[in-house]
This record gives sequence, C-alpha cells and structure tokens, in this order.
Amino acid sequence: MLAEITITPLHWIVFILCVLIFLALDLGVFHRRAHIVRFKEALAWTAVWFTVAMLFAGGLAYWKSRDDAVTFVTGYLLELSLSMDNVFVIALIFAYFKVPSEHQHRVLFWGIIGALVMRGVLIGVGAALVMRFHWVLYIFGAFLLFTGIKMFFAGDGGVEPENNFVLKMARKFFPVSPDFEGQKFFTTLNGRRALTPLALVLLMVETTDLVFALDSIPAIFGVTQKPFIVFTSNVFAILGLRSLYFVLANAIDYFRFLKYGLALVLIFIGGKMLAEKWIHVPTRASLAIVAGIIVLSILLSVLITKRKKA
Repeated sequence: MLAEITITPLHWIVFILCVLIFLALDLGVFHRRAHIVRFKEALAWTAVWFTVAMLFAGGLAYWKSRDDAVTFVTGYLLELSLSMDNVFVIALIFAYFKVPSEHQHRVLFWGIIGALVMRGVLIGVGAALVMRFHWVLYIFGAFLLFTGIKMFFAGDGGVEPENNFVLKMARKFFPVSPDFEGQKFFTTLNGRRALTPLALVLLMVETTDLVFALDSIPAIFGVTQKPFIVFTSNVFAILGLRSLYFVLANAIDYFRFLKYGLALVLIFIGGKMLAEKWIHVPTRASLAIVAGIIVLSILLSVLITKRKKA
C-alpha cells in the first residue's frame, strides 16, 4: 500500500465532477427516452452502483487506509438501508398521484439531484457543528434514539399531500394542470405558466427525502466525523436509490419487518453516540451489527410473508 494520502479540495472536485458525469450519461444516454424500467434492468443498475461503491472503498483502502474503507462501507450500508424506507414512501407517492411507470425514472432522477444538493448542505453544516462543538454528537445521538423508538412503535402511515406545506405553497403561487403532460414539469394553462402533476410529485419526493435526511445525516456522524467519507457514502447510497426503487417497489409486502430493523439500527447508532465516552464500539463491529440487523429483518420478512401466502 502507498503512503496514506491527505484529502484535499482537489479530491472533492474530482469526485463531484465524476458524479456529474455519471448523472449526465444516465439522463442523456442510457435513459434519454422515457420507458418503463423493468426488474432485470433495475437489478443490473443496482449491481453497477454497488460495484462502483465497492471499487471506491477499495481505492480508499489502497490510498488511505483499511479503517477508512471499512468506515465508508459501514456508512454506505447504513445510508442505503435507511434509503430503503424512503423507497417505500416514494412508491406510495407514485401510487397516490397515479404516475405513469415510464415517467417515474425522470422524477427520481431530478429528485436525486435535489437530494444531493440538500444532503451536501446538511453534511457541511453538520460537519462544521461537530468540529466546533463536539457535544452536538450527543444531541444527534438522543435524536436518533428518540426517532428509532418512535419508528419502532409507530403504525404504517400513508402519504398526505394535502398537508404538505411545500405543495400548498406551490398551488398558491402556480396553477396546476389537471393532466400529465408527458415528462414535462411545466406547461401553459389559460395563458399562464402552470405546474403539471409530475412537478407536484417531484416536490413531494424532495420534501420526503429532506425528512429522511434529518435521520440519516445524524446517523452517519455516529459512524465517522470525516466529512469526505460522510459525503461520499451518502452520494453512493443516493445514486443507487433509483434502481433500488424499481427493484423493491413491487415487493413491499416482502419487507414488512424492515421498518423495525431500521428502527433498531437508529437505536443502536443513537445509543452508540450517547455512550461514546464510556463504551467504544469498533467500526468493524458496527458494520457487523448494522448488516446483521438489516439482513435478519429482511430474511424474517420474506420467510413470514411466504409462509402466510402459502
């Protein structure tokens, strides 16, 4: 292994440029025409993004350290797991608005662009706070512990667009066309600039991701306080979210216990942050615990669902 490199602004710039190139190829080449994303295509893209993330982890192990690579994988797995709950909410949003299957990818694409910007800002603010006020981690830990307990005992809620503040503001300032206009987010209605229903769906997806980010960003700081690893693990998890949606959206019934697994993960990370001063949990142990909880909750969900259907 080479001598460990120091992360500089150049590394941040190169990484962000690579992400922008990937996104441009995605929308401009691979998904230029609207089409229904089938299970096999989605599974292939999920494998591609996972492979790229693991190659990035391998690069960290080679140029940085194995500990950084393990930390990245732990953060990536944590963010990807928390994103799975987001996937099911997005599925409910698409069903509520009756979004045509061929237009769902476009909404997810622009939703992810917004998510990258929002999470980048939240990570920057969080990193600055943690660097200046270390006790902020205890606030994050208490918040995650509370959120995890609340999620564990909460029922399965639906989506309520009529109570969404952003949608209320959008409807107040813009007229909304009654029908979809293909992949367009804007149209003309009675001579005025108007939103299409697809634009409302995008706004709802964005606000939903913001809510989930308020859980996931504090959670990743429970794994590491290194901004570069926090940011890159979040980015790779978000990039894989679109394909993961098309893999999981039609199998929601098989993940009925995943919510409890995610709640336990939040409780574990929150407790770990609160007990940091007295109990140190190694990163590799955290990775094993998080992975074990998620895998066990998925296996339990699949086995019980199959048994009930049988």
